[in-house]
Amino acid sequence: MSMRLVGVGVGPGDPELVTVKGAGALRTAAVVVVPVMEGGGTGRAEATVLHYVDEAKVVRVVFALNERSDAARREAAWDTAGARVAELLRAHRSVAFATLGDPNVYSTFTYLAATVTALLPDVRIESVPGITAMQDLAARGGAVLAQGTEPLTLVPVTAGTAVLKEALRGPGTVVAYKFGRLAGEVAGVLAETGRMEGAVWGSSLGLTEESVQPAAELGAEPLPYLSTLIAPARRTGRGEKL
Repeated sequence: MSMRLVGVGVGPGDPELVTVKGAGALRTAAVVVVPVMEGGGTGRAEATVLHYVDEAKVVRVVFALNERSDAARREAAWDTAGARVAELLRAHRSVAFATLGDPNVYSTFTYLAATVTALLPDVRIESVPGITAMQDLAARGGAVLAQGTEPLTLVPVTAGTAVLKEALRGPGTVVAYKFGRLAGEVAGVLAETGRMEGAVWGSSLGLTEESVQPAAELGAEPLPYLSTLIAPARRTGRGEKL
C-alpha cells in the first residue's frame, strides 16, 4: 500500500463544524497527527480531533507555531516535525494531519507536506477542505462576506497593518487574520479608512470563551492571537453590485 498523508481542515474550533468528509478522513487514517507548541497543553485542533477519534490514535508533534523572528529555529522545527511524520508514514502508511480552518489557507500543513515529500518522494499528498474562521465569524456576527461583483480580501496582520490599510481603501470586504496583538493599531486603521461601520471581530469561535463583538468596541488592549476581523464592503442597496 502506498503512503498517504492527508491534511484535514477541522474548522475554527467548534467540533460541529468538521465536515462529514473530514471526520471520515480522521477515522480512516491509521494515525492522526496534531500540531502543538513546545511545552503547550491541548491545542484547539487536538481538542476538535478528540471528538472524532480515540486518544490512542493521536500523535502530538511539536511545531514552532508562534516563531516568526528566529528563522533557523523555525526551519529546524519544521525539519524535525517532517522527519517524525515521515517515520509515522513508514510505519503506518496512512497519516492524517489535523489543521485549524482549511489545510490550504495559511496552514502549517503546506510546510509539512513539502518537507515530507522531500523525504519520501513517493508519498501521496491529499487534503480535505475545512470551514475557515472568516466563514464562522460571518455566520456568528451577521456579516455578509461578499455580494455580486465585490472582491473579498484576506490579510494576515502578523507583519503589520500597512497591507490591511491598503486593502481597506478598496471597494470590497476585508478580512484580517491574527490581528490580536495589534488590536489597537487595527482599530485606528479602521477609523482612518472609514471602515468601522458594520465591522465585527471574534475570537475562540465555537468555544466556551467565544467572543464576538463590534469592531467599534476595540480598545488598545491586545486580543487573543487567533482573532479574526471582518470589515464588510460598503453597500447602499439590494443588488447594486450585480
